[in-house]
Amino acid sequence: MTNRLAGETSPYLAQHRDNPVHWWPWGPEALAEAKASKRPLLLSIGYSACHWCHVMAHESFENPEIAALMNKLFVNIKIDREERPDLDAIYQQALSHMGQHGGWPLTMFCTPDGMPFWGGTYFPPAARYGRPGFGEVLNAISDLWHKDGERVRANVQALMEALSDAPAGEGAKLSIDMLDKGAKAVLQAVDMEQGGLGGAPKFPQPGLFDYLWRSARRTGNPDLHRAVTLTLDRICQGGITDHLGGGFMRYSTDDIWLAPHFEKMLYDNAQLIELLSHVWQDTKNPLFKTRIEECIAWVSREMLAEGDAFAAALDADSEGHEGKFYTWTAPDILAILGPDLGRIFGQAYDVSVQGNWEGVSILNRSGPQPEGVEDQLAQARALLLSERDKRVRPGRDDKVLADWNGMMIAALARASWVFDRPDWLEMATRAYDVVTTKMALPGNRLAHSLCQGKAGKTGFIDDLAHMSRAALMLYQASGRQSYLDQALAWVEAAQTHHWDAKHGGYFQVAHDASDVVVRNRPSMDAAVPSGNGTMAQVLALLAQLTDKPAFADRAQAVVAAFMDRFNENFANMSALLTGFDLAMDPVLATLPRGRTDLLDVLRGQPLPNLIIRWHDEVVATLCRNSVCSAPVQNVGDFAALVEKI
Repeated sequence: MTNRLAGETSPYLAQHRDNPVHWWPWGPEALAEAKASKRPLLLSIGYSACHWCHVMAHESFENPEIAALMNKLFVNIKIDREERPDLDAIYQQALSHMGQHGGWPLTMFCTPDGMPFWGGTYFPPAARYGRPGFGEVLNAISDLWHKDGERVRANVQALMEALSDAPAGEGAKLSIDMLDKGAKAVLQAVDMEQGGLGGAPKFPQPGLFDYLWRSARRTGNPDLHRAVTLTLDRICQGGITDHLGGGFMRYSTDDIWLAPHFEKMLYDNAQLIELLSHVWQDTKNPLFKTRIEECIAWVSREMLAEGDAFAAALDADSEGHEGKFYTWTAPDILAILGPDLGRIFGQAYDVSVQGNWEGVSILNRSGPQPEGVEDQLAQARALLLSERDKRVRPGRDDKVLADWNGMMIAALARASWVFDRPDWLEMATRAYDVVTTKMALPGNRLAHSLCQGKAGKTGFIDDLAHMSRAALMLYQASGRQSYLDQALAWVEAAQTHHWDAKHGGYFQVAHDASDVVVRNRPSMDAAVPSGNGTMAQVLALLAQLTDKPAFADRAQAVVAAFMDRFNENFANMSALLTGFDLAMDPVLATLPRGRTDLLDVLRGQPLPNLIIRWHDEVVATLCRNSVCSAPVQNVGDFAALVEKI
């Protein structure tokens, strides 16, 4: 028996290839070994930027005694959740049905055919934090497996029934009025002093705040408007923003956006770029534009991977310490900037001798700001960034994921036309070309991951959904018909390979998937919008861009498939709600190809549901609520139409 991860391209699996644990990658060989040896499976699921995954690896998986126990009692499988989100979703749901909070690292014990019967998340090597020691857990689960088969079978049966994805009932039908009432209900949970939802920890939740923003624009509700702008302001000024290098961290560990979990994920930054672009169109807040520019500069500088597609993530840790790359001491600042500039910078960015987090300072601009010193602060930031570039960098996960790339491509395309930045559109196009050429599978399907030049053999509804949306955003920004055509091909592939003909909605895995214990239909948003929610948005867009009502019918069918879940999970289904919003209340601008002067009229307009269609005629029209304007040709007449929307 050996560790079998040496040949894996996933950076996360590669981190564990030298463990004394006899890790297997997920696959039929591991399951066959479990059946032959009559040992249960131990699934360990995580990702490369996960801090507590690193902690458990150092404490337990590198510990020879614990590794020997794992090897003796279990067939151990290591899974990269970013490569196999389908497996992660199944076992996270299983953990939830056990009454436990999910997260990573996920530790799940399964029968030899992959059916879960007990699990948890992080376990320390010895009992602490109120958690049992991992060695105790391993012995207890092994005893349960060998001595109490009836209890194991009962657990398996109960969990598999709970994982069944059949609808629970009819549910109420949605309406625009219900969306707005739901937004007011969510508003009650918003922290109107610091932004975000509730207390610590705080996640940016751009999908949810995008939903609130759409309702704010439609209803004119000032509280909804303030909830979104306040949240974005606090995020943009807080420690969750990298004030030197650009980009946003994963989440804040406190309720004031000061101390982040320092990992940087591609999907967080994509969603925040897009939301900030929407809100800037209304507020013209220069802070939001600056943060978008800084974030995209960071992506272009640090996140380009194979062929200029986008890498997945940067770790939180460097040199064994979380946040070490990003934090500063007051003496360091003064040594680099000198006393005068150092004092000004320290006042603006909350730098002090005692520090604001664990004896060091996390840069933020949440406090009172000195006036008239922006040029000096820009000079200071450049000096500090140059010095920071000499530090040991956090690890980077170089995987190219089709769905996450789709999110960033869409965000760049949206921002490119909002701010008239052709260079951002070129960035998006280069990444799109990598996905379409290097990650294409037969039948217009897509591989989920690409790493070290090797594309995976598996793809999910999320990949087709997010890349379809990316193609439609590129079409709207550029007018190129090929993007629309490709989106149509991917949507039909989704219909062919993922549609649930019995209950409606799309399965995460295709019909020919053979290595999952259940096929689920993703409807709840997690850190990323759900696959079904994104598909509903894509279908709503296509209904307007193609004049084919069948796409609107499909969008409605996707939303209807999950009506039974809305009452209890309204705030966790914002992608689906936005899909419904787009289907019911689109604003369609049809423009002559090449008329960028007409596009200029739309750049600063706060119309979240705006859809841009290009045609070969010489006139422009604007449509809303199934009513279209008279055609116009000159800019002034078109601007007058826009003002009336």
